[in-house]
Amino acid sequence: QVQVVESGGGLVQAGGFLRLSCAASGSIFSINAMGWYRQAPGKQRELVAAINSGGSTNYADSVKGRFTISRDNAKNTVYLQMNSLKPEDTAVYYCKADIYHSYWRRMDYWGQGTQVTVSS
Repeated sequence: QVQVVESGGGLVQAGGFLRLSCAASGSIFSINAMGWYRQAPGKQRELVAAINSGGSTNYADSVKGRFTISRDNAKNTVYLQMNSLKPEDTAVYYCKADIYHSYWRRMDYWGQGTQVTVSS
């Protein structure tokens, strides 16, 4: 059993910042990639940023230069520092973890989501 729990969402004014956290716990052998996705009302879920176990990152073009993803492997935790927030960043943000239960058994796990609202 694995749990993935996000925290840190909220309401902020345009130009402000928020820091999201996501912690994975339970039956974990190792974690490969961890990522943040978001889904705005009426839109499809989209990748915001991802980081692999070696620390390589990739970002959506819309957040490059404003968001930073990082992880603490010892804590099975990934973070998303969001600066210079815009109203169009408003969405539910989800964390995904690519978790190995053994050398050969892996599954993707999603958190429950955390709301980020940016007011203009």
